[in-house]
Amino acid sequence: MQAKSQQGSFWFWITLSAVLLASRLCHSNILWADEDYHLAAAIQMLHGKMLYRDLWYDKPPLNAIVALLFGAWPGWPLRVVASLMAAGSCAIAFRFAADVWTRSEGYWAAGALAFSLIFYLPSATIPLEPDTLMILPQLAAVYFAWQQKPFAAGLVAGLAFAMNIKGLLVLAACMIFMPAGWLIMLAGFVVPNAFLLLWLGWAHALPAYIESVWRWGILYAGAPPGGSPLESALVRLRNWFGFHAILVLPAAWYWLREKELGQKGKMLTWAALSLVGAAVGWRFSPHYLNQLLPPLAIAGARGIGLLAEEKRTSLRRWSAVALAVAAVVPVIRFGPRYFLLAADDLEGRPHNWRDVALDQESRQAAALVRQIARTGDTIFVWGYRPNVVVYTRLPVASRMWESQPLTGVPADRHLGDARSVDPEWARQNRAELVRSSPSIIVDGLSAYNPRLSLMNYPDLADWFRHYCQAGRAGGIAVYQRCAQR
Repeated sequence: MQAKSQQGSFWFWITLSAVLLASRLCHSNILWADEDYHLAAAIQMLHGKMLYRDLWYDKPPLNAIVALLFGAWPGWPLRVVASLMAAGSCAIAFRFAADVWTRSEGYWAAGALAFSLIFYLPSATIPLEPDTLMILPQLAAVYFAWQQKPFAAGLVAGLAFAMNIKGLLVLAACMIFMPAGWLIMLAGFVVPNAFLLLWLGWAHALPAYIESVWRWGILYAGAPPGGSPLESALVRLRNWFGFHAILVLPAAWYWLREKELGQKGKMLTWAALSLVGAAVGWRFSPHYLNQLLPPLAIAGARGIGLLAEEKRTSLRRWSAVALAVAAVVPVIRFGPRYFLLAADDLEGRPHNWRDVALDQESRQAAALVRQIARTGDTIFVWGYRPNVVVYTRLPVASRMWESQPLTGVPADRHLGDARSVDPEWARQNRAELVRSSPSIIVDGLSAYNPRLSLMNYPDLADWFRHYCQAGRAGGIAVYQRCAQR
């Protein structure tokens, strides 16, 4: 019996890992927004630049450091690492639920988490960016807190904070599970962040870190896109909960039926804290909501266990039907795209998909840049096109290498909005830009939002007149210094 159980466990993990890997390899020829940003930052570190001091970077440092570990290469290296992170998250979810309840709940937690990391919006689940990266340390930190290991919980929560400021909420969740260990937990939290702050201070990058991560982060959070942020938030929450009903329904059953009030209350508070993290800036972006996956996977696994123990046959039957429908809907909605992407890759054709149109355009622009680039050339990108930097691997010319700090308009709205969150600060940053002389300028914004056209800024006119257009790729214009033509 034990041998059969071990064999079943072996095939469960082989299948889960293989499906996660396959789903991510289907996206090998795509770079999703945000993950490209961290790869571009890591590439600049490989060129000898220091984050923040030499390179505008508005995220905590650990994201770029993770990308350094695999050379910041897109394609299959990126997707293999993403698969390992996803599988690791599922393994911790299994261990957590199995230790709290039984191995059955453990398998449900791992399987439901893997399912949710495959069958939802690819831009939210596939990229290796702060919110997907934080799933693993969030699970691990809360698991350590449940095990009454405060220093380990704090240490891992500190690593989560070093890649995502919402790691503070992970620390708060850990304290809910082990309030008596808060001081030791806080000590563990401080350790990795103290090392990072000492590194930044030694490199004279600390003031720039505070400006780009914290000051800009506060400005960004205070300027939600669109005219009706509350309505938009409610719509996004409705859609997310609908497509994640495979987690939400059994989790709700767990909170309704679980008799052990202490544990139930802690799980519910963890979920509530995660929802607060998703609400930053009233955005409720799909990838922000990834923070809800760990508590819902653990609670949902127990909810399924409680339904399986239900004595009423009709309730067991109808709950099984409801869960089956909850699984079928996202599979039908998101599953076919994996086969279409795989077919494109096997036949060597570009993806004809509106969601990746900008990425395809950036690939074409990068090919043009590579044709004209010479050894020692540098690049500047007007707009938010870090994927161009990833595809060319050119060094940027100055600390200001993309347009967010130059216009003061966040990237999540700059294709249709021109309102700056801090015009005077953006003007000072443009004054810094004109002291640089990039060999190549890639303008991926002006054609999409003429109000933010590079030519609309008088303080950039003298600087920009030294550049001549070398070509176009869709809405992207590529310029090089006229003397180089």
